[in-house]
Amino acid sequence: MDLNWLGDFECLARTLNFTRAANERNITQSAFSRRIKALESWVGTPLINRAHYPVQLTEAGTQFLPVALAAVSQLEEQRQIIRDTDRGGRRFLRFSALHTISVNFLAPRIDTLQEEIPDLHTQVVSDSMSTCCELLVEGAVDIMLCYYHQSVSPRIDETAFARKDVLTDWLIPVAASAPTLAQGWDLGNASSPPIPYLAYEPSSFLGMVVGRTLEGKMLNAETIYIDGLVETIKRRVLKGSGFAWMPQTAVAKELADGRLMQIGDETWTTRLTIAALANPASFDPVAQVVWDKL
Repeated sequence: MDLNWLGDFECLARTLNFTRAANERNITQSAFSRRIKALESWVGTPLINRAHYPVQLTEAGTQFLPVALAAVSQLEEQRQIIRDTDRGGRRFLRFSALHTISVNFLAPRIDTLQEEIPDLHTQVVSDSMSTCCELLVEGAVDIMLCYYHQSVSPRIDETAFARKDVLTDWLIPVAASAPTLAQGWDLGNASSPPIPYLAYEPSSFLGMVVGRTLEGKMLNAETIYIDGLVETIKRRVLKGSGFAWMPQTAVAKELADGRLMQIGDETWTTRLTIAALANPASFDPVAQVVWDKL
């Protein structure tokens, strides 16, 4: 038995759609189907009637659903009780966030919140978009912070959560000032030599956002490095290795002190929204105050 199977089953029983359930669980449909079949094998009988559209629970599935829900609820409740006991009875408000949001927005925001709310204790998991979504869906965190873009959004069913937009950010092309001025790096100058480009993994959230931003444009650049982490690429940008698209919140200090500069006009930039997602129905009073103040 894998506890994820019960979460999958609950999601499918609620959506009655394999594609939508797989998207909500942030896995491929084929992997999702295999996990449902594995659960049925463990129970010993079909739980889903696939002959109907939308799919339906079998009689056994209807009988098993409240058992699965109760098992997940009790396990999560006991896990939290054990965690709180291990921490001296203190309730930790749990966040998941992309690395760059955690470093450049959440950490300073928590500093301010803890000054305003003395009883606030927090735990932050900084990870990829898919992991952050999975932790929220599974109830392992209370609040998730992520980016939204007009054409790229997290793969998560928003109908199950409340969403709160907390900050507008911008994704901008930047480079170290010294090589930019010395070599005349400018994305608007198509006749200059290709500019060294430090790129995100194409499948990452910011990689997809950059891809959409570049649609229909001729990028005069040569990709010399690919990574999935903003902070890693930022270090190379600061060393003068090339240019990269950076969230403005991640480079605000360096732009202000002149170490970095933007190398393209507003046509090369795109707006991002930092949003928080949560299920406020599960909040205790402290969590509700934090949610209201985010």
